[in-house]
Amino acid sequence: MQPRSPGYLEDIRDATAFILEVTRSKTLEDYRDDRILRQAVERNFEIIGEAVRRLDQHDPHTAARLSDYRRIIAFRNVLIHGYDLVDHALVWEVITNQAPILVSEVEALLHEVPPP
Repeated sequence: MQPRSPGYLEDIRDATAFILEVTRSKTLEDYRDDRILRQAVERNFEIIGEAVRRLDQHDPHTAARLSDYRRIIAFRNVLIHGYDLVDHALVWEVITNQAPILVSEVEALLHEVPPP
């Protein structure tokens, strides 16, 4: 693992944990109706996507160990550049199905980092 990789992984873990925390006990309807919640979640998905993009640039081997890492980057691009095309149901599906997997994968990678 490259020296910068743990920092990117920490950013991914932090942003994903935030998303999971603020959406806990929420529904898709809650998400659709709460602009502040949507914007907070989307911003953290942007952070995740950017951190994965940077991880891929600096350490492609580690990035490739994340499921669908290229789709994560593409999702970030849609959120930033296609803000008017965002499908709330798709975002909610990512929150409920893919975010927990991403946290698990990132935590497993961080456990491989030797202590300082």
